[in-house]
Amino acid sequence: MDLRLSNAEASPAEQEAVAAVLREHGRVTGDEVREHAYFADSGHAARGRRHLLLPALHAVMEEVGWISPGALNHVARVLSVPPADVYGVATFYAMFAVEQRAPDVVHVCDDIACGPRGGEEIAARLTDQLGPEGKGDDACWVRSPCLGLCERAPAVLLQRTRRPDVSLAPATAEAVAGELARPVGSDTGVAADLPADLAFADTTVSAPQTGGDRVLASGRAGLRLLRRVGLVDPESLDDYRAHGGYTALRRAIEFGPTRVIKEVTDASLTGRGGAAFPTGVKWDGVARAPERPHYLVCNADESEPGTFKDRVLMESDPFGLIEAMTIAGYASGCERGYLYIRGEYPLATRRLQGAIEAARARGYLGDDVLGAGFAFDIELRRGAGAYICGEETALLNSLEGLRGEPRNKPPFPSVKGLFGKPTVINNVETLYNVLEVLAIGGPAFASIGGQRSTGTKLFCVAGAVQTPGVYEVDFGTTLRELLMLAGGVRGELRAVLLGGAAGGFVLPDRLDVPLTLEGTREIGSTLGSGVVLAIDTSADMPGMLRRIAAFFRDESCGQCVPCRVGTVRQEEALARLARGVPLGSRETELALIDDLARVMVDASICGLGQTAPSAVRSALDLGLLDAPVSSNGASRNGRAR
Repeated sequence: MDLRLSNAEASPAEQEAVAAVLREHGRVTGDEVREHAYFADSGHAARGRRHLLLPALHAVMEEVGWISPGALNHVARVLSVPPADVYGVATFYAMFAVEQRAPDVVHVCDDIACGPRGGEEIAARLTDQLGPEGKGDDACWVRSPCLGLCERAPAVLLQRTRRPDVSLAPATAEAVAGELARPVGSDTGVAADLPADLAFADTTVSAPQTGGDRVLASGRAGLRLLRRVGLVDPESLDDYRAHGGYTALRRAIEFGPTRVIKEVTDASLTGRGGAAFPTGVKWDGVARAPERPHYLVCNADESEPGTFKDRVLMESDPFGLIEAMTIAGYASGCERGYLYIRGEYPLATRRLQGAIEAARARGYLGDDVLGAGFAFDIELRRGAGAYICGEETALLNSLEGLRGEPRNKPPFPSVKGLFGKPTVINNVETLYNVLEVLAIGGPAFASIGGQRSTGTKLFCVAGAVQTPGVYEVDFGTTLRELLMLAGGVRGELRAVLLGGAAGGFVLPDRLDVPLTLEGTREIGSTLGSGVVLAIDTSADMPGMLRRIAAFFRDESCGQCVPCRVGTVRQEEALARLARGVPLGSRETELALIDDLARVMVDASICGLGQTAPSAVRSALDLGLLDAPVSSNGASRNGRAR
């Protein structure tokens, strides 16, 4: 499609979808959008609308199921963004389509947790029912990377036109067919109106420590981050308050911003997203920055394969995140917060939006929070299927309406972040920890665990264990103890993938490693995002490694050569080994993979390229590639940049 020659016009439905976005953000009236091809303003005022690009594209997708040339042109005119830029952004994200397709799209997870546990069978069944991948009139299906529902594997996401997206897990081909057959208008998109299995009413499946008939011996004792999961109605602000909600915010206001930052610093709270940067240092840096305004961004784009802890928190305790963000904004002098949530999390999105609206209506957000004389509000923004947007600067670009490509650092976001202003960026789990810091005090929090690993940690335990789910344990708990907490291993353990696709493998003789930043580093591994994927001896280990390599190949943003080319060459080398046609000998091919890893680690611009070879390199070092490589390397349709 050549946008330079395209004179296509948007349909009335597409125009109204875009107008609704602008009305929601108070920019213009709907009539102004429909009646004028261009706005009179220009320069800064025009550029100030670009950050609405993702919401506008989402609105068009939800209304008509694809982004037509006419819709692209209309969005470009209304937001004063060059058409080529709009096209570049629309084609960057996997959940957007610029070619017409079926109105309902079934995303089937075939990643490292779901693929071996029914994902491939669902894909095969849907091929029989709907036809080849990406094809179909009323519905089609595509392969998907991890959907963040590993504890309920296999998982499916239904991306639908003119009705809410829903997740199915554990999914079957029959359940997918049944959901596709439901008449339009038979649900409202409110979680409570969805079938119980879709609304994930039984939270103990996802967080076994929280009770129910699968309660563990420890029960709820010692739970801090998960203490309200399964107890609180996630759609009731009153119920949240009845279980201690907003006590931490009131205490923060009593302390004042300086004391709050001191408590967080004394707690030695580090980021839980993988980088482990000291939270107090971030907050203090932004609070002291003279340039205004300051922004707060919550990184809820949880896309690391095998990770689902943030999803469980957001679905089950959404008000906790809103309260924690308000405290962070108060302490660091931010008046506006953006909650950037993964596009594949429909239930968490609905519940968080409801929590924001309820908090705003009751004075917990707005121009004068709790009458304490400070302003803070939150805007929810959805991602659209791009793993790279979990990198903090790529996320900022995505929020600003740009392609989600990482920026060079320095300057760091605390100096020049969102819209060029000082910005605090925190992960979901990190923010929930702030509530506990204020509840017990910084020194008491620091006494749990030790060194830089303080407090409790959430781990996403899945794979070959009896009771998969999110587990909360003190830092310093051993890997063996965590696996026993999950009911032990099913079958004979071969290895544990620690830290996700960007992590590394741990052999059974290292199960007594303490789960701390320091302990895992000593054995050459990492905690990463908290993934603990148990792999038994029946697993196709080489096939898993090729799936990981295909994931990074598809998810590379393509900005830098070492990552863009290196991830492709890594997957190609594994594919040649699978076909039994290595370049030279098998040893030569493995040496080439190792060389590629060194280049990606040393020269990639961001963490994606630097960690893309981690799992493969770890497997090489531990001898896990001694078996022939599987030919199973299928990946998500159309995700390559």
